Amino acid sequence: MKKLFSLLLFCFLLSTFVLAQTGKVFDNLSMKSKILKMDRKYAVYLPADYETSNRSYPILYLLHGAGDDQTGWVQFGEVQQIADRAIVNGTATAMIIVMPDANTKQRGYFNDLKGEWNYEDFFFQEFVPFIEKEYRVKSDKRYRAISGLSMGGGGTFVYAVHHPEMFSAACPLSASCGPLTLDDAKKYLVRMGNQNPTDDEVAAYYNKYSVPVLMNDMPEEQKKAVRWYIDCGDDDFLYEGNSLVHIAMRKKDIPHEYRTRDGGHTWTYWRSALPSVMEFVSMGFHQF
Repeated sequence: MKKLFSLLLFCFLLSTFVLAQTGKVFDNLSMKSKILKMDRKYAVYLPADYETSNRSYPILYLLHGAGDDQTGWVQFGEVQQIADRAIVNGTATAMIIVMPDANTKQRGYFNDLKGEWNYEDFFFQEFVPFIEKEYRVKSDKRYRAISGLSMGGGGTFVYAVHHPEMFSAACPLSASCGPLTLDDAKKYLVRMGNQNPTDDEVAAYYNKYSVPVLMNDMPEEQKKAVRWYIDCGDDDFLYEGNSLVHIAMRKKDIPHEYRTRDGGHTWTYWRSALPSVMEFVSMGFHQF
């Protein structure tokens, strides 16, 4: 009887400990944007000790893919369970994870050609300052990282290249790497409603949002500004762009980790990638 009581007490204490290690996710939050002239939704993961401590945390901006919104990483990516597990087992440091919505009114993370929908401006001028005022965040570059899948992987690439002063690490997953040729850029612009774009407009878009071009044109002093972790499955339809980016980075001597694992463009693949992303960004967050 005594042994049974001890066993039951142990199980109770263990379950209490596990529950105490559970973070919280809020996936229907919003903020007002003057740039986009509307409210913008976002989701946030707060680590288990956020409400009981006074400390500030590093932050990971986690971008969803086309067709999803701020709930994608919560519902399909199981971000809460994966983050809790990584933090408890010590492979990742406790961090805040923020997931913005880039699927309402117009899809995507970039400014449009006409300057009528400037999501990239919104992200850096309004969203990041709002988040890092709203939550207890370590706001130095060293403690800020970005990752995302597919369309969000493309956003990760572009944001980290356009603003290397903002991020210590960038981890694109199965990334859409933008137009790989000028013809691709023109077709994309027409598909997005820009009828008969000029050659200058096509070239400007191509040079700003083609990730291989951005890597080829990267200035020498920027090459080590961001720690890169790139992951794309061997069966992914976006393999070509990711491979070209890897080759460009090798040729330009831009340090990076490049992973090709078994898998395709699926949530199964991205769920398996997230623990490695959290471990990689945590290496920069840690004090040595």
